[in-house]
Parts: sequence; structure tokens; C-alpha cells
Amino acid sequence: MLALVEKITHGMMDYAPGHVRPAQKSMMRIYRDTRFSADKTPYKTHLAAWWSRSGMEKTSGSGYYFHVSSTELLIAGGVFMPPKDQLLAIRRHLLAHHEEYKRLIESEKLGAKKLPAKMEPHDTAPLSRPPKGFPAEHPAIEWIKGRQWGVVVTLPADPALEPKLAETIGAYFRLAQPLVDFLNEPLLKGIEKRKKPLFGLY
Repeated sequence: MLALVEKITHGMMDYAPGHVRPAQKSMMRIYRDTRFSADKTPYKTHLAAWWSRSGMEKTSGSGYYFHVSSTELLIAGGVFMPPKDQLLAIRRHLLAHHEEYKRLIESEKLGAKKLPAKMEPHDTAPLSRPPKGFPAEHPAIEWIKGRQWGVVVTLPADPALEPKLAETIGAYFRLAQPLVDFLNEPLLKGIEKRKKPLFGLY
């Protein structure tokens, strides 16, 4: 798994250099968090990796993900379960740039002609009503009501046994790259603001 992650990461130098990190940092642990679950099974039934954006390793952000199990190969790009400040930043970003988001989502759905399947918008588990402070009549309100944004494709497990597995995952990551970058734009601006000196010393 580490060798696979390393090979995928090497390919990301071309299209997502801000997400390049050591394989050990991208691979997710195999232990389940059983604290609040009736199921106390200690281990996950899949192996997974997550490439966060540099500077957002501990705060989610938009990134790249895949997992493989005995039944499926899932590949995704986007922001999943972001904290409140990132939720607000992305919603404001969608408010101002919804046309660009629409174009990206449509291109993700249509751009997988040479791949095994198309990437589709991730189930966003939307709010039932507009978040406070956002106009209900806005053309992007259905996206703004979302709580996570991204694209995903679920394939059977068979491609995981192919020699070109890293290339297959990388091809989907490349497809998701414009959307991943779009979702990170407002978050990176927030990081830059926090880095500015307190007393205007440059």
C-alpha cells in the first residue's frame, strides 16, 4: 500500500504539487474509531489514503482520496466533513463563484470518456433549509446548503489487481484537480491572513 501511495504521489508532482507529502502521512490508519459505535470491530475492512493540501493537514481542506476493499475501489476528490470555519468560507465562495462551480461539476461528469466510469458529484448530505445569512432565492442555494463538496467514482475491486492501478487512480485525480483547487481557494486565503504579522511588520 505504501508503494502504491508513493507511486501515485510521484505522479501528482505534475498536477497537484501542493498535495505532495510522504506516503506514510497520506496512508490512513487501519484502526476504527469505536468510541461512539455499537460495532466494536477493531479494524476497517478497507485500506485508504488521503492527500491534504499543504498547510491544511490537520484541518481537512480539499484533497484527494481513494480506498480499496475486497468489493470496491473508490476514488474521490473534494472537501469532506470540513470544520465550521471552512464550511462558511466555501459557502461564501460558492455564493460569489457559482457559475465556475457549475462548469467544474459538469466537466467532471463529462470528462471521463477514456476511463472505466464517470465521476459524479458526491452526496453532499445537504441542509433542509438555507444556512443563516444566505438568500434562499440564490441560484446556487442547493449547493450552498451542502455540507461537503466533491466528486467520486466507485469501481469494482478488479482494477485493484491490475498493474496500472496507480495510473488509473492518478487519471481520476487529474480529472478532479480543478475542482479540488477551486474548493481550496477560500481556505488558502484564510491561511495567508493568519500568517500576516500582528503589528504590520514585514
